[in-house]
Amino acid sequence: MQDINLTHHFLIAMPTMADSIFSRTLTYICEHNEQGAIGIVINRPTDLTLVNLFKQLGIPQTIDSPVETVPVLFGGPVQLDCGFVLHHPIGKWQSTLVVNQEIGLTTSLDILKAIANEDGPDQALIALGYAGWAAGQIEHELAQNAWLTVPASPDVIFDLSSEERLPAAMRLLGVNYANLSNEIGHA
Repeated sequence: MQDINLTHHFLIAMPTMADSIFSRTLTYICEHNEQGAIGIVINRPTDLTLVNLFKQLGIPQTIDSPVETVPVLFGGPVQLDCGFVLHHPIGKWQSTLVVNQEIGLTTSLDILKAIANEDGPDQALIALGYAGWAAGQIEHELAQNAWLTVPASPDVIFDLSSEERLPAAMRLLGVNYANLSNEIGHA
């Protein structure tokens, strides 16, 4: 299990996390290596909207699209005061982690300014905070049956609403979330 790489995979929280901050979450893993993993929870909207985030940051906007209703996501419990933009295409921003040929994770303000002026990436999710795992931690949690994994789909990330993402990721596995059990089977 030590040699797995979950970069560009979804982590689906198992029902055993019912009382956890990750209960019923779908997390997109942006980087996974020997030092640990970084992910963004992509199905947990906050009360903060994109237009209010722009106002809080003092970013003038020329956007005409309905950003008043676009929610900022809870990306995870680490660095809740920092913004993370998951986007396609990658582009050339000041601080971007390239996930793969299609998706980047940017933390610099230049991308938010570009989004506010309709010069940003074609598709983007904005989150506050991220999920992080130390070296070997995610592998340990997988061995404890805390997560299901499935290769990620950009369509699930960018083309569906927050509420539709977890069921869609489950369909990639051919499983219905309601059918998952808290029990671990042994043969």
